[in-house]
Amino acid sequence: MNLLDLPLVATVLDAAYRALMGLSDLLEPVAGGAAAAAAVVLLTLAVRALLVPVGVSQAKAERDRARLAPRLAELQSRHRDDPQKLQRATLDLYAAEGTTPFAGCLPMLAQAPVVGVVYALFLHAQIAGHGNALLGHTLWGAPLGSSLVGSLGAGAAALPTLAVAGAVVLLIALVGELTRRASLPGGRLAVPRTPTSPGVASGTPGALSGPALQNALGVLQFMTAVIACFVPLAAGVYLLVTVTWTLVQRLVLRRRYPFGAVA
Repeated sequence: MNLLDLPLVATVLDAAYRALMGLSDLLEPVAGGAAAAAAVVLLTLAVRALLVPVGVSQAKAERDRARLAPRLAELQSRHRDDPQKLQRATLDLYAAEGTTPFAGCLPMLAQAPVVGVVYALFLHAQIAGHGNALLGHTLWGAPLGSSLVGSLGAGAAALPTLAVAGAVVLLIALVGELTRRASLPGGRLAVPRTPTSPGVASGTPGALSGPALQNALGVLQFMTAVIACFVPLAAGVYLLVTVTWTLVQRLVLRRRYPFGAVA
């Protein structure tokens, strides 16, 4: 059974297709052949603007995790031989403080459906039973429906895609690394250095604080660049814009919600 044939999926994709094509037509006098790519950029900016409240919540959660780090370390020391009790105590601490160790995942999770729609729009030749004109659009000579991995070994005809998609992947990796570094207050971890961060050994929610949180963020940024190698170029553009927004938003919100002095 083809997922795209489901009535709800077909309706959503068709609506998204018509909206993106309409926006591309409006932008064509200014953006020319890159109108569809510009439309994807505007779509990304609109989605991220809607998610600003989520970003604020994330910044507050990061500040709270740094503030709670010493108490989490104390819980680990107290319950190091009882992982289940450590997990319950960690969750109770977060609940009592009105925060959650999972807030940092919300922006990416909230965008997942949009990324999926963009991916589908630039992957399939047919959308809701009609031709997909988006596949005819390019960015600096590279088809928006092509991917970096898919272009490898395709010869000289794929050189524009290799250049443009490769640049997008490299920029995502660079911005991701800058974002990871921007999450470190003063260039150092915002938690006490202990042999193991709370919950690392036991897999509890406490593992999402301290060094483990930084490692998880680094892996997430790396995976975003890897994903961009396989998805259509249009989806890669979406990912590049959203990671850049994340970096700028993090720098702005860090000033508003600083970690403060943490020993």
